[in-house]
Amino acid sequence: MKTALFPGSFDPFTKGHYDIVMRGLDIFDRIIISIGYNSKKNKRYFDVDWMVEKINTAFAGESHVKVEVYDELTAQLAKKYDAEFLLRGLRNTTDFEYENSISQINKYLNEDLETIFLITSPVLAPISSSIIREVHRYGGDVSPFLPYEL
Repeated sequence: MKTALFPGSFDPFTKGHYDIVMRGLDIFDRIIISIGYNSKKNKRYFDVDWMVEKINTAFAGESHVKVEVYDELTAQLAKKYDAEFLLRGLRNTTDFEYENSISQINKYLNEDLETIFLITSPVLAPISSSIIREVHRYGGDVSPFLPYEL
């Protein structure tokens, strides 16, 4: 079974993230959406338990998608789930530069771990969690960018 972790803060989980997972299901047998969270350090905009619930709602019909919250190195989490792959989405070259460095460190920490990059669908490329948080903070409608109801 090919298992991939899709790690991130997902604050919030967007239609761009959803698209990467759905396209990833064509490649992997199981995808674990892994929300990195440290309750002592991390100040989230959206509550992590609420986000888990919303992501589970978005994937209600997908038995091959699981959501986990974790507070450890991603490379260690991959070992726990026998995941040999990390799934990451790339919107632009800035994302690539950042993700490339992380993928190399993850490979160093877990030599069995390969990072697979999917290019974001063009219509979804402008969406970022930080922009959505800012729009939401000031009362804007973010529903077109989320795969669930707020």
